[in-house]
Amino acid sequence: MNILIVGGGGREHAIARAVADSKRADKIYCAPGNAGIGEIAECVDIKVMEFDRLVKFAKKHDIDMAIVGPDDPLVGGLVDSFKEAGIRAFGPEKKAAILEGSKAFSKDLMKKYSIPTAEYEVFTDAASALSYLDNAKLPIVLKADGLALGKGVLICNTLDEARNGVKEIMLDKKFGNAGNKMVIEEYMTGREVSVLTFCDGKTIKIMSSAQDHKRAGDNDTGLNTGGMGTFSPSPFYTKKINDFCKKNIFQPTVDAMKAEGREFKGVIFFGLMITEEGPKVLEFNARFGDPEAQVVLPRMKNDILDVMDACIDGTLGKVKLEFEDNAAVCVVLASEGYPVKYTKGHVITGLERFKDKEGYYCFHAGTKKSTKGVVTSGGRVLGVTAKGEDLHKARSNAYEAITWVDFENKYFRRDIGKAIDEA
Repeated sequence: MNILIVGGGGREHAIARAVADSKRADKIYCAPGNAGIGEIAECVDIKVMEFDRLVKFAKKHDIDMAIVGPDDPLVGGLVDSFKEAGIRAFGPEKKAAILEGSKAFSKDLMKKYSIPTAEYEVFTDAASALSYLDNAKLPIVLKADGLALGKGVLICNTLDEARNGVKEIMLDKKFGNAGNKMVIEEYMTGREVSVLTFCDGKTIKIMSSAQDHKRAGDNDTGLNTGGMGTFSPSPFYTKKINDFCKKNIFQPTVDAMKAEGREFKGVIFFGLMITEEGPKVLEFNARFGDPEAQVVLPRMKNDILDVMDACIDGTLGKVKLEFEDNAAVCVVLASEGYPVKYTKGHVITGLERFKDKEGYYCFHAGTKKSTKGVVTSGGRVLGVTAKGEDLHKARSNAYEAITWVDFENKYFRRDIGKAIDEA
């Protein structure tokens, strides 16, 4: 099979590695890719939102399956464009990707179909939102309705913070048009868990659980980021919780989307909060999480192309999804100053240490090739992942492995996976 992967981050590197392990993969292309992906695929200089160019490339190179990684092209309808051109594509169509593309849509869907989530209200103008806040319980959560690179969520502890948040989102347009509409919801407390699932429109298969670390600083301080690290499986995601979620959250979501005429085929990422009242949905993503994919996919036993084919063809019910009985931890190496201001173009050394090192992975996120070698080109630079017989061993291995690579202004959290000590 000739495969085209759309995207250029750590998630797409994890997907590319899984595809490269498939016996069915012949030629792998990635648009635009990065320096790490370039080791296992041919990188193509086409941006993820250049739909016409991507379709033209896929036709010219006889692509048998296009795999769309990031949220923007999914929500924008890239899968639809591929399908209209007669190219098989993995990922939800535009009408289904709205599950991530609009927080107001997803909240209303959950309310309509009695899927557990936080209480909320939706606002289309700042004045109404500000008026609502006067009698709201604090802390409170403000969410830009649209896509905001994982950063459009503000947790406000005081009324002044909340008012400033409304101003940032709806008036100052800090997150662009994503803030034209806003969700205000109750603040939930508990353990946060990520669960990735494959869907074929009617059947849902659950991947291994994971737990992300969003804040930039140790002990969950600082600004929200795209993710500073993750581990899998989560010891807090018990069989009892899994059984509850399958019955009350996972299958009902797939059924609800089908009932709405928005059949979902691809990956649904469930961001869950395990509250005292039970699990509730924090958010949906319509694709693999990043960096969750970096700890979940290396542990999957199945041929990823077989599973993706089953999602596209509606035969997922015949697939037995299997994962290794071990653990994985990913520590993100970022550029100091991320997610606000940072420098790029620094040479990365030590990447060769990961070659042919079983159980260790260095997923590239913000890198590119230059005349000086591989250099940094983004805020999140590398996702260093290691497996182990359990979470403690995997964590130890991952923190050992981050010493193998270096670049100027390297920054990382030192407490990724620390929560496992409390399990």
